Amino acid sequence: MIDDFLAGDLTEVEAAVRAAAAAEIMPRYRQLAAHEIVEKNGPHDLVTTADRLAEEHLTAALSRLLPGSVVVGEEAVHADPKVYEALSGGAPVWIVDPVDGTRQFVRGEPGFCTLVALAHRGELLASWTYAAALDEMAVAVRGRGATLNGAPIRSGSPAPDAVLQVAMSHPDYTTDAQKQALLGLRTEDIDARPCGSAGLEYLAVARGDLDALAFNWEYAWDHAAGLLLVTEAGGAQATLSGAPFRIAGGNDLPFTAARDRATAERILAALRAGA
Repeated sequence: MIDDFLAGDLTEVEAAVRAAAAAEIMPRYRQLAAHEIVEKNGPHDLVTTADRLAEEHLTAALSRLLPGSVVVGEEAVHADPKVYEALSGGAPVWIVDPVDGTRQFVRGEPGFCTLVALAHRGELLASWTYAAALDEMAVAVRGRGATLNGAPIRSGSPAPDAVLQVAMSHPDYTTDAQKQALLGLRTEDIDARPCGSAGLEYLAVARGDLDALAFNWEYAWDHAAGLLLVTEAGGAQATLSGAPFRIAGGNDLPFTAARDRATAERILAALRAGA
């Protein structure tokens, strides 16, 4: 079933992602009313009407495209944490973040995107990263490479003597222990800054505009699409132990995604020094 789907017309998935954004997200861009913005777990963890309705739209559309599949969406898991268990099940899973970068969306900034990934038995198979306000659609399919607006992209490698440009977990989302590990990135040959939308940071690595990422959290909806995008663009990823990131969780954090294997190893060495 899943092999036949992947061999078919995947532009239908892209169309579904675009349609959800056109119907539920962009009409509310810079038009949100106060009652459409709600705090979930604090002032830095926001959800909007656009998040909820776009996820509902995508859940219905993606389930129709692949009968027998299930959807693990950020807002559905917030309502019922048991939904997350589907990542360890036997059915194909759509992993959805309807608005990644909600804070940017709420502020009326263009740095947000919709993330969709398809996985089966823990393996990432395809992903879509759509920055509607920027008119950018990045697509990755396992073994087939990565594209941005239809053109192939490659992550490349930083110059051997270059100071690495790194986006890391935002301080608002890190514990004291996590901050300690991330302090390892404060070296002369690494220029680290807090991340914005995780999905767009992954895209920056995949297109070679950013050298690496270092994250302390593992929610699949934030990382699944981007990890496949970076990998298919020629990049590398690993957790602190050196093992690959597992989308179902239980990872040795922090983890990194980088333009190439050598850069990933440099970031891991710095994180281990900090920890």
